[in-house]
Amino acid sequence: MSTALSDAGRAAGEARKLDALALLADRRETVVRRAQRALLAVLLEAGSATVDDVRAAVELPAGVGPKCFGAAPGMLARAGIIRAAGFAKTCRPTAHARPVTVWQLADRAAAERWLRNHSDLPDPADDDAPAVQRPLFDLTQETATPTGTAAGAAL
Repeated sequence: MSTALSDAGRAAGEARKLDALALLADRRETVVRRAQRALLAVLLEAGSATVDDVRAAVELPAGVGPKCFGAAPGMLARAGIIRAAGFAKTCRPTAHARPVTVWQLADRAAAERWLRNHSDLPDPADDDAPAVQRPLFDLTQETATPTGTAAGAAL
């Protein structure tokens, strides 16, 4: 594969990842805020943290997947509050020792200020539950389902 193709593919993949994380941050705002606050609390206390620390501190509401935790550090890193400091193997057995980012504080005063300015979001009332778990995708759009002939032709 040429360098230009691999660079273009990498850029396209990065753009897709950022779009997906932005969608999660918007649609899972309460959980992402709690994850950000947990991440900063651990960093202020211990100096470094991974998603394992966040997962231990933040309980996911029923029906909310853990992928939303991936949206937590991005805004904090872009704001210069935290920085990636390498990788470590996760300690969660279900994650099969895959590498996760190790985060460190880049600016302690900014972290403390962020925590003061971004309080925990309340749990939505039961009748307002979709605010926690809004659909990630527009489920109202009709999508065409290929007929057997069309599906067979695609093979």
